[in-house]
Amino acid sequence: MAIPRRCPRVRPWLAFLAGSAGLFAAPALAAGEGAPHLDGAELGLISVVPFVGILLSIAVFPLVLPNFWHRHFGKISAIWAIAFLFPFAINFGLPLAVFELLHVGLLEYIPFIILLGALYTVAGGVRVTGSLKGSPIVNTAMLAIGTLIASWMGTTGAAMLLIRPVIKANENRRHKVHTIVFFIFLVANVGGSLTPLGDPPLFLGFLKGVSFFWPTTHMFLPMLLVASVLLVLYLVADSVLYHREGEVEAPDSEGERLGIEGGINILLLGAIVGAVLLSGVWKPGVSFPVYHVEVELQNLVRDLLLIGIALLSLRLTDSTSRRRNAFTWFPIVEVAKLFAGIFVTIIPAIAILKAGTGGVLAPVVEMVSSNGQPNNMMYFWLTGILSSFLDNAQTYLVFFNTAGGDAQALMGPLATTLLAISAGAVFMGANTYIGNAPNFMVRSIAEERGIAMPSFFGYMIWSGIILLPVFGLVSWVFFG
Repeated sequence: MAIPRRCPRVRPWLAFLAGSAGLFAAPALAAGEGAPHLDGAELGLISVVPFVGILLSIAVFPLVLPNFWHRHFGKISAIWAIAFLFPFAINFGLPLAVFELLHVGLLEYIPFIILLGALYTVAGGVRVTGSLKGSPIVNTAMLAIGTLIASWMGTTGAAMLLIRPVIKANENRRHKVHTIVFFIFLVANVGGSLTPLGDPPLFLGFLKGVSFFWPTTHMFLPMLLVASVLLVLYLVADSVLYHREGEVEAPDSEGERLGIEGGINILLLGAIVGAVLLSGVWKPGVSFPVYHVEVELQNLVRDLLLIGIALLSLRLTDSTSRRRNAFTWFPIVEVAKLFAGIFVTIIPAIAILKAGTGGVLAPVVEMVSSNGQPNNMMYFWLTGILSSFLDNAQTYLVFFNTAGGDAQALMGPLATTLLAISAGAVFMGANTYIGNAPNFMVRSIAEERGIAMPSFFGYMIWSGIILLPVFGLVSWVFFG
């Protein structure tokens, strides 16, 4: 257990303070004995300025200074991270700053990038040969398949596996953006609803005691409703656009027959899922302290396995096949640099949220209960809205604990509350590019292939028009 150390108050304009955050599926681990501690109740809203700054940079720079952004996005990300860390170190001391940086780096950012990098590398070795014509029926079928498999291989795994075949099938289509946007909605988010393997929040719940198949039985109907509505909307929209385009030729297959090249990588994707699941069920009780940050053995083994699997994929996959699959390293490099800044600057936002009714967001947290009873509709919307911009796994954990933190009670008499928290965290990760890990990755791959994706705010217009009414229907049907 960490020994709390109450931090002194400082002037609001210096309140660039820290807590802990992350986008990886595992929860933040307990700090080592005697570790520094920062109380989120001490933070003001001004502390999230660097986080807002990096989000605005991602939203604005690609529109107004695209060439500058393309060359310097890593530097801009670093500047915002320093804008948080430097004042923090001055006002709260270098030891606490080092602890927070190591905590977010060793327990969250590095595992996140290793997992994402392994999935990107392995899925990039699977190449669909031959010619799939991106007709409305074919496109809808691919989105439906991706939605179905996402719960069993993770939204990131399913997205990385299928995004290139989807892009290739539609390379002769004039209208492509809507397909990628619905791909993000369905494959990268909604599809991960049914098991802890599907999405980080559900894996977190599994680690907290929620049974493995609880999401399968309880999330099935909400997921079926959302997926069905979105697939029908997509089929109608794509059919209209397809007929406007006239006769669309199938992509050049170069004389190849329809099939899969690099099939060994599908087995390696299964190995990645196994490595992640192993880290959740194997608890040897061994950890390695790094300046009060406890790196647990099971997580270290998982990360080494993931690195080994990625290297094995590179070894076993023909480099010519990867090249013909348009595989490059830029998307994972872009995600690594931008999310490094996001992981650091999101620290105070998560810390404030974790402070609950003791923090400046107390009025928000208090909205989830009424006369001592949970307000399940508010649990759904607040978990979802915050998951759209913050880490959906950590947001899930905050509201899981707000609802009592007892997995048995939450699976029993409070099952509707747990459903609201789970659905909000998983579904509404689709609202923004940063709501769930694969969203930004899919966008980056699509843009690299010449698809002019919406800006950060442009994408939110898509999600606001399409998703929010669907989520309103979900809240009325299941939590009203």
